[in-house]
Order: sequence, then C-alpha cells, then structure tokens
Amino acid sequence: MVGSVKTLRHKTAYIKAWWRPNVTRGYLFLDEAPPAEFLPWPSSYPPFRVNDDVTKLKVYPKILNPIQVRIVRSILEIFRERDKGVRWYVMSDDDTVFVVDNLVEVLAKYDHTKYHYIGTRSEFVKSNSDFSFDMAFGGAGYILSYPLVAALSTKLDDCIDRYSYSWFSDLTLHECLTDLGVTLTQENGLHQIDLRGDISGLLSAHPQSPFLSIHHLDTVNPIFPSMNRSESINHLMKAAKVDPSRLLQQTICYHRPSNWSFSISWGYSAHIYESILPRSTLRKPLETFSRWRNASQPFYMFNTRLPSKNPCQAPHVLYFDSVHHRVDGGKRSTVTTYSRVAPRGLRSCSSTGNHSADSITKIEVYSSPEVRLEMGGKDCCDIVHANNTRVIYRSCMKGEVIA
Repeated sequence: MVGSVKTLRHKTAYIKAWWRPNVTRGYLFLDEAPPAEFLPWPSSYPPFRVNDDVTKLKVYPKILNPIQVRIVRSILEIFRERDKGVRWYVMSDDDTVFVVDNLVEVLAKYDHTKYHYIGTRSEFVKSNSDFSFDMAFGGAGYILSYPLVAALSTKLDDCIDRYSYSWFSDLTLHECLTDLGVTLTQENGLHQIDLRGDISGLLSAHPQSPFLSIHHLDTVNPIFPSMNRSESINHLMKAAKVDPSRLLQQTICYHRPSNWSFSISWGYSAHIYESILPRSTLRKPLETFSRWRNASQPFYMFNTRLPSKNPCQAPHVLYFDSVHHRVDGGKRSTVTTYSRVAPRGLRSCSSTGNHSADSITKIEVYSSPEVRLEMGGKDCCDIVHANNTRVIYRSCMKGEVIA
C-alpha cells in the first residue's frame, strides 16, 4: 500500500477493515516517517516503510510528477525487502479495501512462475480513453507475479527515465510493462469506482466474479444508509468474514403466485420487483450513481438501466442487516437478514394478478455454510412467502432456466 502522512488519519479505518495482523503480509509505504500521534505504530496496521527520496535520483530534474514516481518505485522498494516465499505483489492505495480470501482464490488459478500483470480498467469510459484501455488502475489494486517484479526491479529506473513526462504512476507502470511485452489480464472483481454519489445500483448487480476490492469510498456516499463510510465498510466486512465467496454475488429468482422478481446481492441488498422482469434486465446495474466527471456519452464501461417511477419497474430495496448461523431440523444454514430502510413511496403495480410488497420489511436468505460458491458459479433460489419471506439458496439443476 502507498499513502501519505498528511492523509493517514483519514485512511486507517479502511486499512483496519480488511488487514489481518499475522495473516496478511505487506507494508504501508509513506512519504515521510509518521508523526508522534501514530507512535508507537499500532500492531493492527501493516508495518510502515518510508519511500526513497526521489530527489536523489539522477533522472529527478526531468521528472514531471515526483509524487507519482515515488508511488511506482514502491514496487522496487518492496522487492528489496527480500521477503521469503513471495508469489504475488499486490499494489494499492491506502484507502483500497480488499477481500483477502477471494483474492487468494482468484490468484490460485494463475501460474505465479510466469509474468502476470492483473488488474482492472476504470468504470468510466473517459478515464480509460484519457490513459489507456489496457492499463490497470492502481486504486482498484493491481497484482504482479514475483518473476515479473524481479525483472522489472532491474529496469524500472531506466523506464522512469524514458517516461519521465508521465503524470501518473499507473500509466508509467503500464508503459514499462508494455516495453517488457506484458499485457493486462482483467479481473472484474477489482473496482476502481470512478463514480460519484450512490453506488448501491452497482453493488446490487455485481459481475459474476468474486468481489476482490473497492476504492474511492471517500468520493461516494456511504454504501449503507444511516451509517458513515467507516461503519459502512465494516458492516459489509461482517458478511465477508462469514462467506466471502458469496459477497455481492447476485442471485435472481421469482415468486410466481405474487408475480414478483427477487434480486439478492448477498451481504449487501435485496430488491423486490412487483413484476416478472427478465434476468438480462436485472443483471444491469440501476444507474443510481453519477459520472466521475464531465464527459460525452457513453459514460460507463457496462450497460445500465435508469431508475424508474413505474411501480412495476422500481424495486423495493432492503439492505443487509445481520448474519448468523442457524440449525433447523438438523440442517445448518447461514442466514443473512435484509431490512427495509424506507418505504418505496409508489403505488402498487397495477398489472393484473400482481400484489403489493409494501408490507415486507424483512427478508431472510438461507445458504449453506458448507458449500462455497465456485468462481464464476451461481446459486439458484426458491421463495418461501408465508408469515415472513425467506429466500432459500440451492444448487442449480442441470440446464435450469431462470426465467
């Protein structure tokens, strides 16, 4: 992680949300030694290192943006730590939040003895257009294999000399790796979040890929209502600690007697629609957010659907409240509860045979703690709607159509 002493006070809550002392291994690189208020350095933080003084580099007079050179050279400095048994180097900002278990699982599918540059593009088209569609954005976190960093370590300063005019560390790294013949491998579970406002629409329709990281939490609204940003991310991590494989994974099912569609983003939200909407529609994020900055259309790297006041198209929204284990009839389940924060404020859908969901204030979702969701896999579900509403996750049947 790379940060600055000036902003450290505001970033530590994000680090503590995911960092596991004595489990995760790494360093927080700073521009100067932390002041007395941070000493003694807490054991709940990663150990810190002070970056090399870039003013002492031969290329310094040519450098357009010294701060960004400090950031990109952190790759060289962490390699010089010579930690044993390293397979991957994960680089990020100090306000990036990771889901470590999912990251470990995803990286296991790659051969760590080969050159790998893994990351993600921005969600915002203009950001990619301005820099590169083939560049990993550092806020989301990017991952470099050990052999690649070993090769880069002997060439990075020469590369900085070649691209001394580069204004951004992400772009400098991309240019250096391109010169080594290494291209980006995209992982959709990494999130730069070049968006503003309410990102609940995006988090409620996450790509079918393990959720790995989230960034720019200070530039968007708190992801849970009635909580601040720190409380929100800690609340999300409660679900992550219980079943990281399902975190933010979207599961869609239907209750035909009521003509309702359910869309569950596990550990985050539950949406009820008072009509049967196609899965292809529900997979598109509701555009609750706004663009990162002024630009011409298209704004986003994914399809969206606009929020609607049509009662047959607008969801009843419930948010993750709690998670616990329950034994019922000898069967152990993980139960997540989702609660309504505010009324939808619309009349019921008037289509023939549809029923209002206004009375539903809580949903319980049951899943198996013994069965991890496989990467790229999906759960199917059944709705039990009696005295309370339960969504029961199960394995999908072979060839099952969700429609």
